[in-house]
Amino acid sequence: MCAKPAGSAGNDGSMLILCADDYALTEGVSRAVGELAAARRLSATSVMVTTPHWPATAARLRVHRSHLAIGLHLNLTLGKPLAAMPRLAPDGRFPGRGVLIPLALLGIVNRDEIAGEVERQLEAFEKGFGFPPDHIDGHEHMHVLPGIRQPLLDVVSRRYSGAKPLIRDPSDRWQATAARRASSRVKAVVVGVLALGFAAAAQRKGLPTNEGFSGFSRFDLATPYAQELADATVAPGPRHIIMCHPGHPDAELAKIDAVVDRRRMEYDALMRDVTLPERIWRPARSADGPPVDWSRL
Repeated sequence: MCAKPAGSAGNDGSMLILCADDYALTEGVSRAVGELAAARRLSATSVMVTTPHWPATAARLRVHRSHLAIGLHLNLTLGKPLAAMPRLAPDGRFPGRGVLIPLALLGIVNRDEIAGEVERQLEAFEKGFGFPPDHIDGHEHMHVLPGIRQPLLDVVSRRYSGAKPLIRDPSDRWQATAARRASSRVKAVVVGVLALGFAAAAQRKGLPTNEGFSGFSRFDLATPYAQELADATVAPGPRHIIMCHPGHPDAELAKIDAVVDRRRMEYDALMRDVTLPERIWRPARSADGPPVDWSRL
């Protein structure tokens, strides 16, 4: 059974789930997430299984599973798919989000092809760890797009008959979004529009979702991350996910991602915050225990 340790709720009783995205993106990102997990500065992390660092980095993360939720970061925009996708990736590489979003909105994405890649990434996750994901989300939130959301939800609902993984809904109540900093509102609103109906679709499939979401950022170095993190806790939902992107910058990261030095800022702020272990939710289980049972939380 997974329970909330003492002091893991916000002042209003909300459940704050601080999730680091992009584990296995690079060695530096993976190392930073592992260090933060060891220091109890994270609730969860989401893993990319399509990169050259997978599955070599799996064992280093598995040791933190007693106090860290571990999920799949479904990737459809960076690098290569795990098998041929002649329609979405005819040259063997995923399209960027600037291409994928209009394809999905125009209904051009092939759902069977998406379903196949979802299955492969879930299989790669389970093979690397030896257990199913606690949650599932999407790199750059592409999992909520038309033509992608339904194959994802179909595969997940069919694949897992016991405890269901939580499916991340990257939208929030408009009032909550408006209460946070103006610098993050535009991204939050755009993603919220793309995610309209997503949580309801997941729930119709019997899949749990979060209730509240924040952590959007312009990724600039002028705004202290500690300030952004504090803002992300404003008007939280009852089961609230805050995404973050910590990492140790390296040459590999600079080649493949636009967010580089900012990741170090996030890492430093999270590591300095000695109050985090008492403010955020974490699972309580043995390292080889069952997946998080979100129906009991």
